[in-house]
Amino acid sequence: MTTDLIAKAAIDRRMAEIITPVIEDMGFELVRVRLMSGKTTTLQIMADKPEGGIEVDDLSDITHAVGAVLDVEDPILDEYTLEVSSPGIDRPLTRLKDFDAFEGYEAKLETEEMIDGRRRFKGELAGVEGDEVLINVAEGTIGLKFEWLSDAKLVLTDELIKEMLRQRKAAGVIDENQFDEIQTEASEDGDN
Repeated sequence: MTTDLIAKAAIDRRMAEIITPVIEDMGFELVRVRLMSGKTTTLQIMADKPEGGIEVDDLSDITHAVGAVLDVEDPILDEYTLEVSSPGIDRPLTRLKDFDAFEGYEAKLETEEMIDGRRRFKGELAGVEGDEVLINVAEGTIGLKFEWLSDAKLVLTDELIKEMLRQRKAAGVIDENQFDEIQTEASEDGDN
């Protein structure tokens, strides 16, 4: 039984075993890994910084490092495409600690089995209690065992967008002075 939603299928867990040490050595966290097979095979890796705010250059570095390790380990028989992305604002919640970190935000949770006649729950996250994820739904606060979940993600709301922008600004990813300079330079160019 897997203890998180980072990797659900056996092949995904094998990928996570190979990828996790590489990503963690670089100072990042593996958020999710999925091997998708269709017309073409794609290995999707979602990574982030522990404090959030991963950059495009970071994703490029991870792609090269993971690609090199996968070339050596060669766990995928078919030709495949490697996709490395950031979690995005409406990120998947894949670890118990994510439900704590995003307490107060709206989320959609899905369970493997029917729980009280339903598999989908949407509401405000109310933290974690032991191995249960608490969520405020219309009927009140309910606890779902983390191991019951098959999927969980944040819902894109104005509050969530504001919080993510605030975090990026606090982390120095967004520098308002930078924008002012660009605007000033642009207006000076326009005066000529």
